[in-house]
Amino acid sequence: MMTFLSSASLVFPVFTQGLALSLGLIVAIGAQNAFVLRQGLRREHVATVVLFCAVADAALISAGVLGMAQALGDRPGLARALAWVGAVFLAVYGGRALQRARRVQTLQTKADGASLGRAAVLAQAAAFTLLNPHVYLDTVLLMGSMGAQQPSPLQGWFIGGASAASLLWFGLLGFGARYLAPWFARPKAWQVLDGLIGLTMWVLAAWMVKLALSGG
Repeated sequence: MMTFLSSASLVFPVFTQGLALSLGLIVAIGAQNAFVLRQGLRREHVATVVLFCAVADAALISAGVLGMAQALGDRPGLARALAWVGAVFLAVYGGRALQRARRVQTLQTKADGASLGRAAVLAQAAAFTLLNPHVYLDTVLLMGSMGAQQPSPLQGWFIGGASAASLLWFGLLGFGARYLAPWFARPKAWQVLDGLIGLTMWVLAAWMVKLALSGG
């Protein structure tokens, strides 16, 4: 019983860190979110789009975490350097999110136009997901370096948390589009969301600083 509780006390924070970081990075006004919301409003190939976006994120995050873990290996100095870089990035990202929270923004999406086949929809989803250079910075480099800081047995839980966040968000956008669209059309909603993202990123930045100072 004590072993189980001890294991759970280690797993939960790592899973939560992956979940929070992933949500903070993907929950932002952008073309991919608008596309998923649009497909949800049209009720066309929603499951296909949601699954593709979530699986693509999970694959990139896994590649980032496992690849960075292998690259860091027995290089504690490099690991600490990446922790500092990650902390700075998260602090800047959080600051920008808080700046966005002060501005009026809306997520523009249109549900009109001709229907598209599944292959065409998948091609668009792939373009919005994989042709955005920021996705590689977010998933492979940032999340990869942060996940690689975790002990090897817990890296899978970090990947699981991050992947769960992606599936949760895209599923919410796609399948809840009819109910969420009016909410997302209100600038205040995005201001509140960006404020929460900013604070979350600063908490994670502080965790990265602590990790760097402790030497991993």
